[in-house]
Amino acid sequence: MIVPAWNEGQNLRQLVPALIRLEELHEVIVVEAAPDPATAQIVRASGGFYLPFAAPNRGAQMNLGAEHATGDVFIFHHADSVLSAEHLGSLRRALADQAIIGGAFHRRFDDRHSWLRPLEPVARVMSRYGGNCFGDQSIFVRREVFCALGGFASIPLMEDMEFSRRLRGAGKIVVLDPPIISSGRRHCARGAWRTSLENGLFIALYKCGCSPARLHRWYYRERFSSPNESMVIAPVEETPPR
Repeated sequence: MIVPAWNEGQNLRQLVPALIRLEELHEVIVVEAAPDPATAQIVRASGGFYLPFAAPNRGAQMNLGAEHATGDVFIFHHADSVLSAEHLGSLRRALADQAIIGGAFHRRFDDRHSWLRPLEPVARVMSRYGGNCFGDQSIFVRREVFCALGGFASIPLMEDMEFSRRLRGAGKIVVLDPPIISSGRRHCARGAWRTSLENGLFIALYKCGCSPARLHRWYYRERFSSPNESMVIAPVEETPPR
């Protein structure tokens, strides 16, 4: 299990201990941008493996986590989503079919209100029939396939879309139940339809060739001024002990 994080200390305080308790989960690796000693302590005290990273770049963060992972299957999981033993059981049964190389889970939102309900069945149909698998669906992939594909693109946003496109082209994937419970905090804070329209616009801009660095800056404009588009983001030199 690889968890890219950025300013997620509160979520990690709950998530990491819950993940560690799952018997079928081999390890939990948290790769945190803008490293915070308090978050590092939370992860290590819970039994997780903590890796610092210089700046927000989910693709590169997840690649770093994969470099340190020892399992045969990688699961890339967001800090504000919930994964249970039922999810791992579903994953184990799916991967018993050696033809399946990876996939993701369906999703549903917490903190729901009436505006969020119509979005879920649309997302299910799109995910099942050739659409993109997004990061908050907990993308999973066999180690050898991930390595053959060269991992995620080292981009700060849209890394999930870029990778899922290549993953679908590499072989058979599945989208599983039970759905992942993903936080609806952005939808609730900014409005469900406004957020959905913004997300659709960002996807369209990306497909039209807009820089992921620029999209990242726009998407997180309230939280962070993203790195210069020409900047190559690299992990910090030191890797703390497990």
